[in-house]
Amino acid sequence: MDPDRIEAVHRLIAPHVRVTPTLTVQGADLGTPPCTVVLKLELLQHAGSFKTRGAFANLLARDVPAAGVVAASGGNHGAAVAYAAHALGVPATVFVPEISAPAKVERIRAYGAHLVITGRRYADALAASEKHAADTGALPVPAFDGTQTLLGQATLGRELHAQHPDLDTVLVAVGGGGLIGGVAGWYRGRTRVVGVEPVEAPTLTAAFAAGGPADAPAGGIAADSLAPKRVGDLVYPIARQHVARVVTVDDAAIRAAQRVLWDRVRLVVEPGGATALAALLTGAHTPTPGERVGVVLSGANTTHEFS
Repeated sequence: MDPDRIEAVHRLIAPHVRVTPTLTVQGADLGTPPCTVVLKLELLQHAGSFKTRGAFANLLARDVPAAGVVAASGGNHGAAVAYAAHALGVPATVFVPEISAPAKVERIRAYGAHLVITGRRYADALAASEKHAADTGALPVPAFDGTQTLLGQATLGRELHAQHPDLDTVLVAVGGGGLIGGVAGWYRGRTRVVGVEPVEAPTLTAAFAAGGPADAPAGGIAADSLAPKRVGDLVYPIARQHVARVVTVDDAAIRAAQRVLWDRVRLVVEPGGATALAALLTGAHTPTPGERVGVVLSGANTTHEFS
């Protein structure tokens, strides 16, 4: 995760992705302990999540064959690949599991990708996508464990650092680890990066305990975005070196974070996108007095309505 390579990818994808804004609030506004909270509104990215950065990094930096690209996804990565492929005129096939949220499935279809729904979990969709790549010669676009994917997600860290260079801590949700690997790879210890995982899908927690990527449970309300079997092989050494710690939150806390974001700042955020904030609300991360905490709100592809 060389900073020069991240800068190069930033320049490459900049014409195709949004510079997403931030919103600064006081902890009291959200019901957290006293601190300043900087919400990074990556839910406003094209295709509704941070995944669009990694998708464009792959499609622009790699040679795409006539067969196009193929991706496996819980939903957000598939929507991002479909969006990027549509924008660049590239054929795309996306495999998703049955648990994918309807909002994500519809986004993939709307961008014109060939969509295949197969299996119960992300691992099933991944296996099907790998067979498709072998049969057709399509270029696989990794959801989290690929060099260009990580470099693309690292541009979010670069962007947040430029917007708020004085943050003490950045809270990042973890699934396969592409986002936290990229963000931590950019900060490289200059700012504390803390991973936040669902209790029912603790991929990085399991990896830290085992000394390397290890199978973990893959359930919970954020399973369509934060529940692969294990954290990525490329992600792990970055996380081991540059992630300060990882904490877990349960489904009730994630739902509460979604509700707070709607009630207090009128943001509709999907479960995986709200998971990082849940660490502040539950005390899984307790800020020190005066701490400035960045919270990445990573996606908004949900049909959940708040009344």
